[in-house]
Amino acid sequence: MALLWVQFAASAVIILLAAHFLANSADVVADRTGLGRTFIGVVMLATATSLPELATGISSITLFDAPDLAIGDAFGSNLFNLMIIGLADLYWQNGPVLNAVTRTSVMTAGLGAGLITLAALAIFIYSETDVTADWPLSPLTVILLLGFVAAMFLIYRHSQQAQEAQEGQEAESEQDIETEDVGQSSLRRALLIYAGSAAIIVAAAIWLSNVGENIAEDMHWEQSFVGSQFLAISTSLPEIGTSFAALRIGAPDLAISNVLGSNVFNMGIVLFFDDVAFVDGSVWDVVSSVHVISGLMAVLMTMVVIVGIMTRPRERLRFWTPDGALLVGGYAAASALLYLLA
Repeated sequence: MALLWVQFAASAVIILLAAHFLANSADVVADRTGLGRTFIGVVMLATATSLPELATGISSITLFDAPDLAIGDAFGSNLFNLMIIGLADLYWQNGPVLNAVTRTSVMTAGLGAGLITLAALAIFIYSETDVTADWPLSPLTVILLLGFVAAMFLIYRHSQQAQEAQEGQEAESEQDIETEDVGQSSLRRALLIYAGSAAIIVAAAIWLSNVGENIAEDMHWEQSFVGSQFLAISTSLPEIGTSFAALRIGAPDLAISNVLGSNVFNMGIVLFFDDVAFVDGSVWDVVSSVHVISGLMAVLMTMVVIVGIMTRPRERLRFWTPDGALLVGGYAAASALLYLLA
C-alpha cells in the first residue's frame, strides 16, 4: 500500500510539472495564431488534459469490466473541474477570476451544462425503460457526440468574432519579415513543447489512474464512489495543473476555458467512446443511477459560473467571492452526498 501511494505522488508531481510547459506553449499558440485564449483553452488544453479520462474509461470497461468506474470518472471529473474554478478564485488576487475572462466562456459553460443534462437524462431514461438497452450504441450517445461537434463549431465562431472585434479596436502595427520569421519559429517551438508536454501528461495520468484503481481496490471502496471521486481527482490533475500554470502567466481565459472545455469533452467524447467500448448493449443500462446526482450538481455549479461571469464588475471578499465559495462548497456537498448514496 505504501508503494502505491508513493507511485501516486510521483505521477502527480510529473503531471504538475508538465502542465506548466503545456500552459505556456498553449498561450504562445493562442497569441501567434490569433485564435484567442478561449478557443485554444477549449480545444488544445481541454483535449490534452481530458485524454486520461478517455483512456481510463475505455480501460475500465474493456479490461476491468467496470462501467460504473468509467461513467463515474467522467461525471466526477466535471464536478472536480468546476471546483478548480473555485480554487482559482482563491488564488487569483486581481479581483474575481470570473470577471477576468471573456464572455465566450459563458457559451462554453452553457453548452457543457446542456451536454451534462443530456447525459444525466440518458441514465435516468435507461433506469426506467430498456427499449434500446440491447442496441450496440444508444441514440442518446450519438446525440451527445453531435452535440460536442456543434459545441466546437459554435465556440470557434464566437471566439473568432470576439477576436476580430478586439483586433478592430487596436491600432494596426507594421511587422517586417524578420519579425514574422521569429513568430513562425516560436510557434513551431510552442507546438513541439505542447505535443511533448501533452504526451507526458497523458502517460503519467494513465499511470496515476491505474494506481488509483489499485488503491481503491485495496481500500474496498464502492465503484460508483471511486469513479466519481477518487479516480476523477486522479484524472483531473492535468486540469488543475494547467489551469494554475495559466493563472501564473496571467492568462485566466486559458485557465477557465480549459476546465469548462474539459467538461464538454468528457460528455461528448469520453462518454461516446465509453458506450462504444461496452459491447453488451448500452452502457447507460448497467450503471448506477447515483451518477444522475453528479450530473445535477455539476449543472447547478455551472450555473454559478455563468452568473459569476455575467455579473460584472464585482468586488471580492477578503479571500473569496461568493461564486468561488459556492463552487468549493458545492463540490464538498456533492462528495458527501455521493458517499452516502453509493
